[in-house]
Amino acid sequence: MTWGNRTTWVLSVLAAVVLAFLYTPLVPPITSSLRPEGGSGVTLDAYTSLYDDPVVPDALWTTIESALITALVAMLLGLLGAMAVRELRVSRGILALLLAPLFIPGVSMGLADAFFFHELGIDPSLLTIVAVQVLWCLPFAVLIVLTTMSTFDPIYLEAAYVHGADRLRAFRDIELPQIAPGLIGAALFSFILSINETVRTQLVQGPLNNIQTYIYSTYLQVGLNPSIYALMSLLIIVSVVLFLLLLVRGLVTRPRSAVQ
Repeated sequence: MTWGNRTTWVLSVLAAVVLAFLYTPLVPPITSSLRPEGGSGVTLDAYTSLYDDPVVPDALWTTIESALITALVAMLLGLLGAMAVRELRVSRGILALLLAPLFIPGVSMGLADAFFFHELGIDPSLLTIVAVQVLWCLPFAVLIVLTTMSTFDPIYLEAAYVHGADRLRAFRDIELPQIAPGLIGAALFSFILSINETVRTQLVQGPLNNIQTYIYSTYLQVGLNPSIYALMSLLIIVSVVLFLLLLVRGLVTRPRSAVQ
């Protein structure tokens, strides 16, 4: 075996070990959700029993509603933030401020937001859930949109200006179609983060539940059971499918050239 082949083999083994370390813990919840209580074989009883739980439908609706709103708001604010970073003189300072929430512990951020809403007299609601989730998703959305913008050649905007287009029309007709994949990628990534967010959401949700906070609170009260395994498995599958969609569609990669 040559040195090059040996190096390739070692790197392949290391990559396999890292992947196993990352994804092996996801297997037991899925297998446990398919295992009948006190027996062997495969069953979907844990999944069908979710329909009988009166809390799950409301938690599921809250999860979807908050995730959709969060994805839209984070995408739009991410676009504005990325444009500010690109065009303003204090771009580094703006970028630092936009990324700062990433370095604040989730519990501290959630408690600070809860206290802030309390001081303003805002009761826990879907609004407070969306607000904390947007704060968590926004830095990622900014980075995704900014990365896409960095591949856009501004010479096309200059050409539009020469032909009489104003800034808004040039952005709408020339730049927006080219960075649209990044915007969609930012929205999808924010959606994934939203449906998986627990700590910050739990501190501002009040009487509402999303799927993650329902799983966590049920675990604290009664421990793990087949229904919890089923919910965990569904979240894992949905998250992986959405992530694979990002990869397959190439939404966070270089956009197509403006000139074919």
